[in-house]
Amino acid sequence: MSEPLTVVVCVDHGSITGGQAKVAIESAIGMKRAGLRVIFFAAAAPVDPRLQEEGVEVACLGQTDLLGNPSRAAAMIQGTWNTDAAKALRELLAKLPADRTVVHVHGWARALSPSIAPAIAQSKLPALYTVHEYFLFCPNGGFYNYQTNVACSLEPLSPACFATHCDQRNYVRKLWRGGRLLLANHFARLPQVFSDYVCISNFQRDVIAPFIPKSARLHHVSNPIDAVDRGPKENPASGDFIFLGRLSPEKGPLLFAEAAARIGQVATFVGDGPMTAEIAQRFPDARLLGWKSPDEAAEALRNARALVFPSLWYEGQPLTVLEAKAMGTPVIVSNGCAGREEVADDETGLWFNTGDAFALARAIGRLKDDATVARMSRAAYDDFWRDPPTLSRHVERIVAIYEEMLSRRAAAA
Repeated sequence: MSEPLTVVVCVDHGSITGGQAKVAIESAIGMKRAGLRVIFFAAAAPVDPRLQEEGVEVACLGQTDLLGNPSRAAAMIQGTWNTDAAKALRELLAKLPADRTVVHVHGWARALSPSIAPAIAQSKLPALYTVHEYFLFCPNGGFYNYQTNVACSLEPLSPACFATHCDQRNYVRKLWRGGRLLLANHFARLPQVFSDYVCISNFQRDVIAPFIPKSARLHHVSNPIDAVDRGPKENPASGDFIFLGRLSPEKGPLLFAEAAARIGQVATFVGDGPMTAEIAQRFPDARLLGWKSPDEAAEALRNARALVFPSLWYEGQPLTVLEAKAMGTPVIVSNGCAGREEVADDETGLWFNTGDAFALARAIGRLKDDATVARMSRAAYDDFWRDPPTLSRHVERIVAIYEEMLSRRAAAA
């Protein structure tokens, strides 16, 4: 009997703090169930209890992420070069079977830092990178200007890029992030560590294709959606228009609040973030429900009249869009993000021009019609469950990439 394939899943957080950590955790669990040996390597605590309950081996450094560090200086040092992460990962990888181990990185910019690159390179193990955001290519991780609230077309790390204040906080942090990306690219050579990259949508593939190493292989694998088939909605025209996710500028929550206010519609927000206080101040009629548990969030999507997804940046593949469709909830989505790939305009939801509050208000107004909502609700439900991107299918496709990587390594050796 052959030795089981070992996968080291590397990510900043040990618990769900967003889509990146959610996919890393759930795919680790799925791979363990499929019979692989899975080691979950994270910098920031706490750790999702499901990992150890499922038998996943966990190596968590117990650190904070950069935002959670009370010392700004310590956060900058950790974010530039996390020596503890480098040492722990190097020691871990040195103990693993060279011919049956793959390193799979989901994120590094919020806690692990570019220091993981030498550890992976020294191990000579094949390594794969899933692109959830764009910190490997863009200083602020989004090809997005937080000062003008529009997508950025400047060449990353060019003189024009460094001269532009695009950071959400201040220009000093932009310069630090630019310097960190230079370090990652030209000293640590982090992009070259990965022989293979996974993109999660066709939209994202077009964004990252010019920036990945020419020798790298690019794969397209959808994120897994852990949804339960609850059948078509019995009363699809009830409920609120909701926004679900982090309330940060690039996600467009203010745009939703403004558009809803224009037509006298209450905007409901499930989530929290840096825009919460401003939304509450400028739009006192908005309903701000804060973060909910995964089960409560799913119930909110099921009970919603429609999900509004007004993202202003290049979202890779929004999980909430797919989760809403699984619940039979139509989606209003901006046409400048990958969420549009999952929404058939005027069938399972509506597109609107990115950043246009008038266009979004018109779309919300259209879905105030009960018959339209009912038609789109059933279409969204049918479209998702016709070929659902389940966790088992995701694992099957990812493991096939691992085996291909190991075969190439064996052939080269």
